[in-house]
Amino acid sequence: MPTNIQGLLRKFLIWKYKHIPERNFIYILSILVGFLAGLGTVTLRNLTHYIRLLFEISFFKNYQNSLYFIFPIIGLLLVYIIKQTWLKKHIGHGISSTLHAISKLKGIIPRYNIYAALITAPLTVGFGGSVGLQGPAVSVGSALGSNLGRLLHVNTNTRMLLISCAAAGAMASMFKAPIAAIIFAVEVFSLDIAFASLIPLLLASISAVITSYFFLGTDFLLRFQLTDKFQINDIAFYIILGLVTAFASVYFSKVFFAITNFFKQFESRAKRLLIGGLAIGTILYFIPPLYGEGYGIMNNLLKGDHLAAIGTTPFNLDLNNIWIVIALLLGISIFKAIAMTTTFGAGGVGGVFIPTLVMGSALGNAFAKIINNIGFGFHVSESNFTLIGMTGLMAGVLHAPLTAIFLIAEITGGYELFVPLMLVSAISFAITKYYISHSIYTLKLAKRGELMTHDKDQNVLMFLNIDKVIETNFVALKPEMSLGDMLHEGVAKSTRNLFPVTDNEGALVGVILLDDVRDIMFKQKLYDCTFVEDLMHNAPDIIDYKNDSMKTIMNKFQDSNAWNLPVIKDGKYVGFVSKSKLLTAYRRQLINFTKS
Repeated sequence: MPTNIQGLLRKFLIWKYKHIPERNFIYILSILVGFLAGLGTVTLRNLTHYIRLLFEISFFKNYQNSLYFIFPIIGLLLVYIIKQTWLKKHIGHGISSTLHAISKLKGIIPRYNIYAALITAPLTVGFGGSVGLQGPAVSVGSALGSNLGRLLHVNTNTRMLLISCAAAGAMASMFKAPIAAIIFAVEVFSLDIAFASLIPLLLASISAVITSYFFLGTDFLLRFQLTDKFQINDIAFYIILGLVTAFASVYFSKVFFAITNFFKQFESRAKRLLIGGLAIGTILYFIPPLYGEGYGIMNNLLKGDHLAAIGTTPFNLDLNNIWIVIALLLGISIFKAIAMTTTFGAGGVGGVFIPTLVMGSALGNAFAKIINNIGFGFHVSESNFTLIGMTGLMAGVLHAPLTAIFLIAEITGGYELFVPLMLVSAISFAITKYYISHSIYTLKLAKRGELMTHDKDQNVLMFLNIDKVIETNFVALKPEMSLGDMLHEGVAKSTRNLFPVTDNEGALVGVILLDDVRDIMFKQKLYDCTFVEDLMHNAPDIIDYKNDSMKTIMNKFQDSNAWNLPVIKDGKYVGFVSKSKLLTAYRRQLINFTKS
């Protein structure tokens, strides 16, 4: 940063400190972050829209089906070139990366995240990649919020709050749904609902929505006016739909993890691009509705126009046959998860949120059509079941039932469907949670013990830094040392009553306590005939520096009843962690958490 700008910033911070209370300053920042997140989301949408407009010219329309195969590969190739030659950095999934930054990086997100997704996501989606823009919008907004906080030297807790404000702003701007956006930030980012955090979230959401209205007017990605009210007679069908969406959510998650693991076996990004590009091109050629985000599918199904939702296919199918239509909608439901994850595997950049809605809308609509055409005289609202299907998939796949309920309620402009929304969300979430303990966003973080939750005790443990509790002022002994050498070189020179025993490569082979030699330490006749390897024993347990979370470490202390445990990194001894120091660090972190 140029010196003159640094000087101006310093003067501003001094003036702010004197004239603006901290709480008011946070409110101002939340409004600014909401505006920036809204602006980032609008930019993402417009860039994607303009790329799509290139393919609306008549030349491309004449070869539309064939180009469904080619365009996604071109988009993925452009993203690959940008990553390899310019960015040269990893671009993670937006929401997962943001959660990791909150849990382990103290809310510090690299600056390149501001523009990385802003460039690569529109290329992925605009050229037909079967992913969404919500994740990249959160990534861009969160990076803006984090770096604004760093620029203005706010504390860690405020920086994390600004990231949550940015996530809420991105959601509010994308769907023009500010209430659902606040719940999204609370539910997905595990933000505590308190006055100190609620007001900034409200301000950020309002700011983002106003920004969206300013640049996009009354254009809604999803907008639907309810015409069919909830009928109590349909309650049994909603219960069945809850079960169907639950198992569809499990399928969606399993497919995502399986295909992701498949692509991980290829170290070369070029191989991933080749395999994934050909696969996604083939899928889109045979199922054109999966091209791009899929808003056309959702909006057309909500309008009752299933022919427009399905579009043209390379097959000569009789679309007047309702069962063929149902089969195609179920095909969209089944292959959307595959197309989305394959796009990721090939190197595309996008989000999971909107593909989840697409799959849910097709599934809900197909379910309603089956009920209406099965021949038993039943009739349900296809548009309502389309909406409720979206809710069920959101609740299950994203593990966000409240977000699902309020997003659909805001999209419909009312709460007429609140009962089925709650019913289906609860069933889908409960069953999916039983089979899939964590969402697509959080599974990796949870396995590493790095997931922020509403459990304050667990969050305190997660934020503890193992480097700050490792003690290294222990004198290491060698197995071949005699008792005399041990007393002269170890005990006499150490202030501790514990001694690690290491081999020539630095690996821990045992430990000795002062209590182990207290009875013989003054028996000089044993000095030359008794050795360290005769006295040492195994540690009660061992802490793995790279793999053990703080929760695991705390459990090891509890299970072993030890006061000190050795730390091993890459097979080498590095020091000890004492229970007293760990508990002191925990207490300090708990105080900081309580203040926030």
